[in-house]
Amino acid sequence: MAAGRYAPSPTSDLHVGNLRTAVLAWLFARSTGRDFLLRVEDLDTDRVRAADGTEARQLTDLAALGLVFDGELVRQSDRHDAYAAAVTALGDRVYECYCTRREIAQAASAPHGEPDGFRPYPGTCRDLTERERAERRRTRRPALRIRADDAWVAIADELMGRVTGPVDDFVLRRGDGVWAYNLAVVVDDIAMGVDQVVRGDDLLSSAPRQAWLTEQLGGTVPAYAHVPLVVNPDGVRLAKRDGAVSLTDLAATGRDAAWVLRWIGESLGLSAEGEAVTLDLLLTRFDPDALPRTPTVFAHSPA
Repeated sequence: MAAGRYAPSPTSDLHVGNLRTAVLAWLFARSTGRDFLLRVEDLDTDRVRAADGTEARQLTDLAALGLVFDGELVRQSDRHDAYAAAVTALGDRVYECYCTRREIAQAASAPHGEPDGFRPYPGTCRDLTERERAERRRTRRPALRIRADDAWVAIADELMGRVTGPVDDFVLRRGDGVWAYNLAVVVDDIAMGVDQVVRGDDLLSSAPRQAWLTEQLGGTVPAYAHVPLVVNPDGVRLAKRDGAVSLTDLAATGRDAAWVLRWIGESLGLSAEGEAVTLDLLLTRFDPDALPRTPTVFAHSPA
C-alpha cells in the first residue's frame, strides 16, 4: 500500500497554517494515487492531558474542510509496544544516556569544528562501562540514544531539492520514559505503509535522522515534501496568539470553513481571489512544481 498521512499533535486547536498543510498532504497523496491516513501524535501525555478535548475539535475541523481519511485513526499512545520492539531490534546500537539538557548544551557550546555550525551530541555516555552506568542509574533515569557513527544522509525533497544533513546520536526515549518523536514517526510510518511525508519545513532538519533510522529498521525511505510555513505579518510562524487563526475563532468573525478553504486555494495559487472552491476542484489544478517556495503571510483583520 502506498500512502501519505497527516499527523497532528492534540496540544492546541489547528490554525489555518496547520489546515493548509493538511490540505497539501491530501493533494499530494490523492494526486499520486495514494491512500491518505490520519495519525494522532499524542505521546507527550502531560501536554495532551492539558489540552483535553482538542483532538475531537481537530478532527471536526479537518472534516469541515472536506478532508476524508482512509483506514482507521492511529494514536501513538496506543503503540508503546511497537516502539519498545523497535528499540530491541536496534540491538547494541542503543545505549543509555544520563546527560541533562544543561550538560549537553554546555558540551555543545565548546568548539567542535563541525561544518555548517552543527553541534552533535558529544558522546558523553556512549562508551560508559557497566559500572559507570550502574552508578549513574542511582540518581538519574537514563534516556536511550542510538549510535549513529557520525552518519551523513541525503534526502530528496520535492520542494526543497536535495538536502544533506548530519545524524548524531539522537534520543529514542527520553529520560522521563516518553518515546521520542524521531523514533515514533519512523516506526509508525513503516507500520502504516506511509511512503510520502508532507509536512511543514520546520521539520526539514529532522528528515536526515528519520531517513537514516528508517533504513536501520529495514524500511524504505519515504518521498518528502516540506512545505513553507504560514507566518504572521512579522514573519513569525503563525500561532494562536495571533488572534483569529482557528476555524472556531474565524467563525466568530464571519469566516467559515468554506472561506478558509478559499484562502488556502488562493495561497497555493490554485484559485482566484474569492473563488468558491472544493478539494476536488483544487485537486484538478494541483501542480507541485508551481507551489510557493516561500512562507505565506496570514493577515486578516476581523470582518
